[in-house]
Amino acid sequence: MSILSKEENIQYSRQIRLEEVGVKGQEKLKQAKVLVIGAGGLGCPILQYLSAAGIGTLGILDFDKVEIHNLHRQILYNFEDIGKQKAIVASEKLKKQNPFTQLIVFDTRINKSNIEEIISQFEYVVDGSDNFPTRYLINDTCVKLNKPLIYGSIFGFEGQVAVFNHEGSKNLRDLFPEPPNPKDIPGCDENGVLATLPAIIGSMMAHETLNTILGISLHRNKLFIFNTKIFSLNALSF
Repeated sequence: MSILSKEENIQYSRQIRLEEVGVKGQEKLKQAKVLVIGAGGLGCPILQYLSAAGIGTLGILDFDKVEIHNLHRQILYNFEDIGKQKAIVASEKLKKQNPFTQLIVFDTRINKSNIEEIISQFEYVVDGSDNFPTRYLINDTCVKLNKPLIYGSIFGFEGQVAVFNHEGSKNLRDLFPEPPNPKDIPGCDENGVLATLPAIIGSMMAHETLNTILGISLHRNKLFIFNTKIFSLNALSF
């Protein structure tokens, strides 16, 4: 007997029709527990698509508040949300999008003292953070706890996506052993970001998360680099 309700079967019917998904695949998504770290430019499309696709348990981790300069790219929020906590606002809106997804909110900054406790509650981790110290902390914890990590980053007109630490695959430190000097890699505040870039890369990260859960087109030890200025997609093996 299926664990999907009648309403869920209807809601996800177009997805279930795919041979690679089917009812069994949709049940896998419902049973999956996914933590999304960061509810900003990358996190917004990641959260929206994972919720819409039927992930059963979705963790939202972000300590920040909505600011006016977020609105051009962080599409879960509007002017009424300015000053409110991102993780809480995101959960309220996602609940309206899909009441079948259980949402767990972590309105906190991730650090060495709390990260293991938080990540241990989930099967998959999606990194939508925006700085290298946090990315490496997440990566190292996923390796320690043996959790698959869907990784993404953006810079200028370019984005990167990879799946780390999945079924024996390599991790971030195999690709980049040490984080770069933050002064050499300016963030969005200094370098700027076009509104649509986080949406493109975030959607790719959500897609890779679904692929990983469903066992579709697993990309082992590959870093996908998408230059949106010239529309070129390259896969770097490592």
